[in-house]
Amino acid sequence: MFITLEGIDRSGKTTQAALLAEALGPETLLLREPGGTEVGERIRALLKDPDLELRPGTELMLFAAARAELAGSVIVQATDAGRDVVCDRYVDSSAAYQGAAVGELFLDAPEHPGTAREIGIALIERLNTLLIGGCIPDLTVLVRVDPEAAARRGQQRVEAGGEDGGDRFEGRVVVVRSGSPGEKRRYVVRQGPSLVGPGARGREGADERD
Repeated sequence: MFITLEGIDRSGKTTQAALLAEALGPETLLLREPGGTEVGERIRALLKDPDLELRPGTELMLFAAARAELAGSVIVQATDAGRDVVCDRYVDSSAAYQGAAVGELFLDAPEHPGTAREIGIALIERLNTLLIGGCIPDLTVLVRVDPEAAARRGQQRVEAGGEDGGDRFEGRVVVVRSGSPGEKRRYVVRQGPSLVGPGARGREGADERD
């Protein structure tokens, strides 16, 4: 089974992904996006470089390139071999975070009526179809957390001398778009940060970067 976890910054999904992979067994493959391959990790470094100012279209293409490598080089082979795969972020993050930004670039064009987010998500869906084909999660868990609570978690980490858990390439409200009935069935919404079980390491104060 291929499972992805999505959520806003500091929602606890990274910790929950690790706990889920552990619960599924030692053969489970735990991945993150962007990343999971040599190409993906190099792209991740570019995206997180605070000295680089990237245009929305550039960011989208970098995410897409990393995802194409991850899907084609790792995920498909693992699932074909019968292994479970758990991934921290995947296609829905691009729809949520790059959807509006990319859509704004086309909003005034006559051939692209509608809202920026609608336009952006439509373009991202077409791009994903081209690059990853049928490598779609069997299940996507959307980890919900109060944004103010998430912000407090980030502040606690800073005060403790760590990073706040936020990524430069994130920062918009997650909007899950599910078009077909089949798409709707793959989404499950759970309250964070503790999803896997009591005493999970995803509780407040844990050293995580979600």
